[in-house]
Amino acid sequence: MLMPDPLTLIGSLIFGAIGLAAFIYGKRAELLTPMIIGVVLMAYPYFVSETWLLYLIGCALCAGLLLFRE
Repeated sequence: MLMPDPLTLIGSLIFGAIGLAAFIYGKRAELLTPMIIGVVLMAYPYFVSETWLLYLIGCALCAGLLLFRE
């Protein structure tokens, strides 16, 4: 198995960290939406191998955090 592209690794790290922060925030504030989006942000890089798709989904989920805040 080949190593992923460095941009893919950086994107996975960034979106995973944002997901962790969203999950912790949602857990402390007892809000379900940030917790769910946080878990999805942490998990989806394992299933997406294309760099452009990784960034597209990550940006859409981050926008979802802003749009669906309570």
